[in-house]
Amino acid sequence: MTRPSSSRRKFLKTSLGAGAAATGLAACSATGSATGKLRRAPRGARYMGGFAAAQLETVRMAFIGVGARGPGHLRNAMQCEGVEVVAICDNHAPAAERAAKMVTDAGRPAPKLYSEGDLDYLRMLETEQLDAVVIATPWREHAPMGIATMQAGAHAFIEVPIALTTEEMWDLVDTSETTGRHCMMMENVNYGRDELLFLNMVRAGMLGQLTHGEAAYIHDLRFQMNEVERGTGSWRTTHHVTRDGNLYPTHGLGPVAQYMNIDRGEDRFERLVSLSSPAFGRAQFAADNFPADHKLRNQDYICGDINTSLIKTMLGRTIMVQHDTTSPRPYTRHNMISGTRGTMAGFPTRIALDPEGKGAHRWVQGADLEPMYAEHDHPLYTRLAADAEGGGHGGMDFIMMWRMITCLREGQPLDQNVYEGCSWSAVSPLSEWSVANGGSPAEFPDFTRGRWVDTAPLDIVT
Repeated sequence: MTRPSSSRRKFLKTSLGAGAAATGLAACSATGSATGKLRRAPRGARYMGGFAAAQLETVRMAFIGVGARGPGHLRNAMQCEGVEVVAICDNHAPAAERAAKMVTDAGRPAPKLYSEGDLDYLRMLETEQLDAVVIATPWREHAPMGIATMQAGAHAFIEVPIALTTEEMWDLVDTSETTGRHCMMMENVNYGRDELLFLNMVRAGMLGQLTHGEAAYIHDLRFQMNEVERGTGSWRTTHHVTRDGNLYPTHGLGPVAQYMNIDRGEDRFERLVSLSSPAFGRAQFAADNFPADHKLRNQDYICGDINTSLIKTMLGRTIMVQHDTTSPRPYTRHNMISGTRGTMAGFPTRIALDPEGKGAHRWVQGADLEPMYAEHDHPLYTRLAADAEGGGHGGMDFIMMWRMITCLREGQPLDQNVYEGCSWSAVSPLSEWSVANGGSPAEFPDFTRGRWVDTAPLDIVT
């Protein structure tokens, strides 16, 4: 099921909130939660679903944040045709200087550096003529930096999550719509080989009608607590002290949402319930690894070691989303999608198909999957696999950057629009609200204001 029939689309448009969206009315949950409120579109707004900006022969790029993820994005961008690295911004001067050396070592002109404090990115945006800015900074900076980037006339490419609150997400949507600038959350996992394989097979109808998905970010990151003064742990650990919910939902959820055509003509997230386990693991790690007077020994960690959320979609599908960066447990994103004709799952990758309705009681996995890869590998992966080697996370980072730049240079719509980035990221604040209210349902805002009904599904791009 790749797209609802015309009669189904008409029903959705009539009955699922398009009228409320047009008037800006609030859509609150039965529990009294205001998490699903809609915001009136600002004057002069244009819908950005399927938006294609004017072609750019050369993409003049800047990078804000080059300490952890940023250098990889910079390296991948320089491997793509038609890219000029104009500026580097980081509040830690040594990081900015290392990134600049990457550029000059590649035989390119030295970019201008901006490293005079936390707000020097504003001077960069005011000074430079930029087409696109990659933002790879701590989470709290994502929304303000993205908004400032678009207001300066550049397209914003933001690391995950796109923002932390639904209010910030609405601000990003409004800014994108009023400036006519892309705002894409860089969900790299959508470009992984298995995720692209699953998408290709789902689009071919091999799973029949989709019913359920499972997504996760299970990754033991307790070691980051050793990064006290600098590094990812110096700011990420703080979120475990101040928030309780799913802190990082999009790596697992993004691909599942694309399989289901969420916010793209077929379905949308409707509501979520969420529960967290006790928060024991971070305090235990601190007790095991730091002296008694260390500040991490005296923190009150409130984020449950594992959070489990359940999403219900407009079509009645369900999606389980989990977050756990604390337990001693091997990495997984689940990446499970199930339908009436089969199920596909990850970690390890395995597929069970039932095309004739006879039953499926054994996974196809390991070496037995090779014929499926040979027949159903996504054409984008097949095209770029050799170039993507060494491109980060099995090549997905390079494929993502290549697509971003290619879309800008060819005037194509991006693979991920601002509404998707906000819907996927909204799991964080909604889960926090639900956990705080005993697992009560929290409604998803419709960031498209009802326009998702007419938004085309993501093509199998080549």
